This record gives sequence, structure tokens and C-alpha cells, in this order.
Amino acid sequence: MEKIKEGSVVALRVNRTIIYIVCILLALLSILPFWIMFVNATRSTPEIQSGLSLLPSTHMMNNLRVLLDKSFDPVQGFLNSFIISGSATILTVYFSSLTAYGLVAYNWKWRQPFFTFIMCVMLIPAQASSIGFYQFMYKLHWTNNFLPLILPAIAAPAVVFFMRQYLLATLSLEIVEAARVDGSGEFKTFNRIILPLMMPAIATQAIFAFVANWNNLFMPLILLTDKSKYTMPIMVSLLRGDIYKTEYGSIYMGLALTALPLFIVYFLLSRYIIAGVALGGVKE
Repeated sequence: MEKIKEGSVVALRVNRTIIYIVCILLALLSILPFWIMFVNATRSTPEIQSGLSLLPSTHMMNNLRVLLDKSFDPVQGFLNSFIISGSATILTVYFSSLTAYGLVAYNWKWRQPFFTFIMCVMLIPAQASSIGFYQFMYKLHWTNNFLPLILPAIAAPAVVFFMRQYLLATLSLEIVEAARVDGSGEFKTFNRIILPLMMPAIATQAIFAFVANWNNLFMPLILLTDKSKYTMPIMVSLLRGDIYKTEYGSIYMGLALTALPLFIVYFLLSRYIIAGVALGGVKE
């Protein structure tokens, strides 16, 4: 009997070791592209063209100088991208959470057809409506304006679907009824009670929404023609437009600077995701 127990313990340790090794390898594979990008940001164009390297070089400041010497201002691009991405993310997570709460907490006749309509909207690609959207914005004189890139974030069907599924699994309607009995208004109940309960889901979708808006190149490239309103993805895409020489080091420097805020946002919000997973693990 003791030998069987010892064999089970050994097998468990071996399985655990294999799982750790696989997780470490997957983590390294995930980090490797970003590491190569940051390393190439410190290398010169001839060094990048000579082959792959995992060790940083000494040309980071020169690449940064070349980047800053371009006809646009990367600092302004950072500010423009942050305004658009931050505002769109806030609108996305708040109004999507509010919509999901309405679909879960209220029992009304057209609830299921309305949810089906939201799911159907997910099937329409953004590129299919881009021409009509640009014409509409042109008639409103909203080209070269951040509003067409921020306000549409209110309607995010995929985020609504995620939030609805999260509320169905975690929200107890007795809490809502108790708040109503205590005289709490609907918006007060949502802002004071429901939003804190949804924080893990909000943090998760905030990461995805911020990354999607920060990396968005298609619509800003169509709507923005004023260089002072360019976002970082537009500026990085224009770095290859030099007809004399392509500075790959400055391109990688622009990519590294573009990716840096994404890491910051993820590390700031990841603790909420971990807390939500831990909370779900102990819930009865």
C-alpha cells in the first residue's frame, strides 16, 4: 500500500514538472517576439539586415534621434493615441456593462430578440461599412476629428456578449431586489453594486479594448489627414515611406514605443483578473 502511495506521489510530481516545463516554454515563446522587437530597437539598420540577434546593441539613442527627426512628432502621436484609446475603452466597458445588465436584470418582451440582434451585428465586418461611415462623417464635418474614433466604441457587441455571460454566472438578482427595496435608484444600483462585482470582467475587456483601439490603423488612416492628429500606428506605418533609405532601427524603435503602453495597461489590470479567478475558485 505504501509503495502504491509513493508511486502516486512520484507520478504526480513528474506530471507537475512536465506541466511547469510546458508552461515555461510557452511563456518564452510568447515573450520572444517582443524581446526581439526591443533588441532590434537598439540595433542599427545594417545589424538588423545581417541577421537575428538576442543581445541588445548600442544604437538605441541614434534610432530614437532618427525617429524624432521625422516630419511628425511621436510625443504628439502618443498623446493622440492615448486620448482615443483611453476614451474609447471607458465608453466600451461602461456602456457594454450597462447593456449586459439590462439584458440580465430586466425581464421584458423583446429581451431575447434584442440580444439576437446584437449578436447579428457582430457578423458585420467594420470594413464593409467603412465607406458609408466616412461619407456620414464627412457630411457632419467630423473628419480630422477624434469623435468618430471614440463614440462608436459605445456599441461593442462582442463585449456585451462577454459581460452578459459573466453576469449570468455571477450576478444574484436578490442583490438587485434588496437594493431596490432600500430605495436605491437603478443607475445608483448599477454604479455602486454591479460595477464592482463586474470588475474582473471589466478589467479583462478593458485590456482587449485598449489594445484594439491603440493598434487600430484602418479607420484613423481614413479619417485623419492632419499630421498633428496622427496616432502612433499611422506614424509607424509612415516610417517605411522614406524614398532614400529605410531606417529599420527607427521602425523597431517606433514599434517598441507603441507596444510599451500596452504592457503598462496589462500589468495595471492583470491583478483584477487574477482576483476574479481566485474569487470564482472559492465561490460556492
